[in-house]
Amino acid sequence: MKLTKAIQEVKYLATENSWRYRPIMRFCFYQYEQLKYWLYKEEIFEELRKHPEFVTYTIEECQQDLETLVQWGNVVPVQDTAKARTVEEFKTKQFRYQLSEYAVEIERMTITLENLLVEGASLEPKLIERIREALQQLPAMAEAEPKVTGSWWHGLNADFKTLNQNYQDYIRSFHSLQAEELMKSTAFIAYKDSIIEYLREFIKGLQTNSYWIEEELRSFDQKLIETVIKKVFVYEKSIPRLETVSQEDIYENICGRWQSIRQWFLGSENRSSEVSKLFDITNELIRKITRYAAQIVENLNSAANRKEEYKKLAELFLACDQMEECHKLSALAFGVFSSRHLKGDLERETESISTSVFEEPPLMVEIRPRTRAYREKIAKKPITDKSKQKEKLYQEYIQNLRREQEVIKGFIHGNQIDFSTLPEISVPMRITLLRWVGRACASWDRKGKTEDGRVFRLIDPPNGARCNLRCEDGNLEMPAYKICFEEGQSQ
Repeated sequence: MKLTKAIQEVKYLATENSWRYRPIMRFCFYQYEQLKYWLYKEEIFEELRKHPEFVTYTIEECQQDLETLVQWGNVVPVQDTAKARTVEEFKTKQFRYQLSEYAVEIERMTITLENLLVEGASLEPKLIERIREALQQLPAMAEAEPKVTGSWWHGLNADFKTLNQNYQDYIRSFHSLQAEELMKSTAFIAYKDSIIEYLREFIKGLQTNSYWIEEELRSFDQKLIETVIKKVFVYEKSIPRLETVSQEDIYENICGRWQSIRQWFLGSENRSSEVSKLFDITNELIRKITRYAAQIVENLNSAANRKEEYKKLAELFLACDQMEECHKLSALAFGVFSSRHLKGDLERETESISTSVFEEPPLMVEIRPRTRAYREKIAKKPITDKSKQKEKLYQEYIQNLRREQEVIKGFIHGNQIDFSTLPEISVPMRITLLRWVGRACASWDRKGKTEDGRVFRLIDPPNGARCNLRCEDGNLEMPAYKICFEEGQSQ
């Protein structure tokens, strides 16, 4: 699969000699844009020597770097036999070098990354207007030539792709750590109004055009859409390509792009549309910006007001004639300095705020020493004689056990108990019989022993037969086991 395949063409971006590989690739890319596709190593070497970093750079090192780039698939070498005048020159293999397709795209990507902060992203209402105008032309595209329909299709997709990428990048910039710090600073006040106005203009343009686009997309007939898609497919199929692309992939790509446009504006059964999400995100962003700005202004105003309050308080202190008056004013302004706060699970008898704490019952708190050796005193209790109660319980247990054994003896026919022929039994009988089955199943030889010492063997039912064990509290479906007692093996 392409997804799991390693892309070795990007190795030159992050390796030990990247400072040499990247200038070579960038020079070749600039020449490629000027339609000069083939370069000799001497041309590359002369260009690199113009820079101070390559003063000690040699032609042998240039040849070695080019060979490495050839191994990684970044450049494609072709032997130039036109300049070979002797056999020796032919053997030395004078090469010309050309960038591979992967290398061209990688260099374009690196240039985009280098200018990412410079270019930035934006919210352009004009893109929505162009998409609306393009969709207005869709019915006419069903009657137009495939070349005209294909050109219209490329313009629509380019505007949609730009809109989708720009709004995501622009919104993402407001959720970075740098943006959070900026919005908390006083310098953000100068940008607040312009950013809010910019967002509101975009929302206004989005509202004006998105509702019309949604209605238009819903009104398009499916046959009309299929006709336009087929014309676009005819145009895309007619474009000569060097690489092999199947017609099924081209058709699926066109249908997928149209479906993406529909879902962006209309959404689906399980997901809301990107338009509604964009409305919510921009509105929340405006509220966030306004909230931060209000907090900054409030902090500035509170600091200014507090300064005047401190001045007035200082004048009051200065007007006091005695230290006792200063103490009272301090207690009124700042409260008690050396105070103790006691808290606990206090249940007040009244909710009145005017009731004094002295009028309420006290809260009793038991204080224990904070030492590891402290142990609470344990009240000593005498040992009581419970031998009669134990004897009584033992006799009851023996009587119940004998009754169970008498009943179970009635179930034994031919020295065995067949679960499929048992009558309705009580709950204690069922517990006893299933306990015997559990003992035998846990043994490797399928043997067990009853409470009175009789040895038995559990016989599995033939062909996995099952039976219904009737009990007082319901029926139990289980395998039709048989318990066979072995004579003379009581222990």
